[in-house]
Amino acid sequence: QVQLVESGGGLVQPGGSLRLSCAASGISISANTMNWYRQAPGKQRQWVAKTTSSGTTGYTDSVKGRFAISRDNAENTVYLQMTSLKPEDTAVYYCHLPNRATNYWGQGTQVTVSS
Repeated sequence: QVQLVESGGGLVQPGGSLRLSCAASGISISANTMNWYRQAPGKQRQWVAKTTSSGTTGYTDSVKGRFAISRDNAENTVYLQMTSLKPEDTAVYYCHLPNRATNYWGQGTQVTVSS
C-alpha cells in the first residue's frame, strides 16, 4: 500500500522559512517524478514544484527563487524548503506521486504565513 505522509507545516511570520517533508512508503520514489501542490481556501489546487528521477526541478513562477525542492532517495523522502514566505503562500501543501495510471496524494500539511 502506497502512502505519502507530509510534515513540517505550521504558522510562520512573513519573511520566515519552513521545510516540508514527504515520506513515501510502499513505493520507491527514485524512479518517479515527485510534485508539491498547494490549495488555498476557496481556490483550486495549484502545482508548486517538481523533481524528476533524473534530478530536474521545476517551479511555478510565484515561488521561483524562494522555494527549493529536493529528494533523498535513500530516505525515500522529498523536501520543500520554503524561504521568504508571504501571506499568499498560506495553503495546505500536498505531496503527489504520479505512477502509471495512478495518482498518489498525501493528506496535506497546513502552512500559514501571518504576523
